[in-house]
Amino acid sequence: MAFAPFRLLPRGALDLLYEVARHLLRRPVVGIAAGVRVEDGRWVMIRRADTGTWALPGGTLEWGETLERALARELDEEAGIVDAKMKRVVGVFSAPRRDLRFHAVTVVVECEASPPSRPPKNPLEIREVRLFAAADVPRPLAMGMDDVFDAVVAGGAPILE
Repeated sequence: MAFAPFRLLPRGALDLLYEVARHLLRRPVVGIAAGVRVEDGRWVMIRRADTGTWALPGGTLEWGETLERALARELDEEAGIVDAKMKRVVGVFSAPRRDLRFHAVTVVVECEASPPSRPPKNPLEIREVRLFAAADVPRPLAMGMDDVFDAVVAGGAPILE
């Protein structure tokens, strides 16, 4: 629930205020992303509206939210996936150069799920969701995710960047 005076502001104004605060505070933002494989071995990718490039589904945590809850919310919102099973933690990626908007610390997990059951909830953020064989994933991926996706596909020990 928002601080009482902020409840009077329109939702868009709250979103803008939140983004400005993140930049002013100059602290890393915590996020989660998922390498999601469906039963036939293809990978779920989303096409971002801001860059037009493909990426793993994911996003930043909301205040008071756990990583587990953020993962479920982001998969539902961005990829139309409502039931995913986490298999492993791929790693934690924190290079400041990955995202030009802010310094993100992103926990990346590998998941199994059924194919998306509907389109993304916000077409202004995510244009489409599609399944790709690993070799057919369009490159380069958004936000410097090429090595992240490669780590998901390769398996192995968790990475700490």
